[in-house]
Amino acid sequence: MAKSSLKLNKTQLKEFLDEKAALYESPKFIGTDPIQIPHQFSKKEDIEIIGFLVATIAWGNRKSIITNGNKLINLLEENPYDFVINHSEDDLDYLQNFVHRTFNGIDLITFVKSLKNIYLNHGGLEEIFSKYKSKNSLQPAITEFKKLFFEIEHLRRTQKHVSDPSKKSAAKRINMFLRWMVRPNTAGVDFGIWNQIPAAVLSCPLDVHSGRVARDLGLLKRNQNDALALAELDKQLRKLDAEDPVKYDFALFGLSAFENDLF
Repeated sequence: MAKSSLKLNKTQLKEFLDEKAALYESPKFIGTDPIQIPHQFSKKEDIEIIGFLVATIAWGNRKSIITNGNKLINLLEENPYDFVINHSEDDLDYLQNFVHRTFNGIDLITFVKSLKNIYLNHGGLEEIFSKYKSKNSLQPAITEFKKLFFEIEHLRRTQKHVSDPSKKSAAKRINMFLRWMVRPNTAGVDFGIWNQIPAAVLSCPLDVHSGRVARDLGLLKRNQNDALALAELDKQLRKLDAEDPVKYDFALFGLSAFENDLF
């Protein structure tokens, strides 16, 4: 693929990306994005739980992700938190047939049981990520979260559905979930319902698409989309906006999805 025809100095690059971030961080964005699923709820815990589950299955065809996200709402009886806390074994049987790519009913049942454990014994999702964040990053907190998440009985195969930065993963989907929860609702897209974590420590959801645009813009040199690449990209984005670096996720996504002819 041809390299970008854009040749921008640091000031121009910031102005360009600020403009694109503002353009794509819009309620119009919600209509084609999995974030529309948690936007169907207003209670904090409902948003957290369905947001986490939808982010977990957020790979592959976007329409399929949204379709299966709505199926999750139905399976959780349109009350995610109540279902997680109060489900019976018979209730869990109805989850058996859920499938999204390699995430199946057994995985979903494990996730529901684990979320119950998280809320009853660890203070909830926000509490864990807040407790284990470092001064400059949430990546160590993701590693600790995975340990706690799988402290209940589970099949080993289910572990693959929660990424671990300490194992060199860029953890794209869970970083996306954290963006949803932490970044302010100023533009009506992200939720801003976690006030114990500053947006400054968020990491960009890095995948093949955002990585390609980042490389073409000179924000990223490393070829693999792994934890080292994420650290490199984080460093560059924080130079552009130290307080809200992950707003540029909207710019990188939009440039890849809607302005591909530039790259």
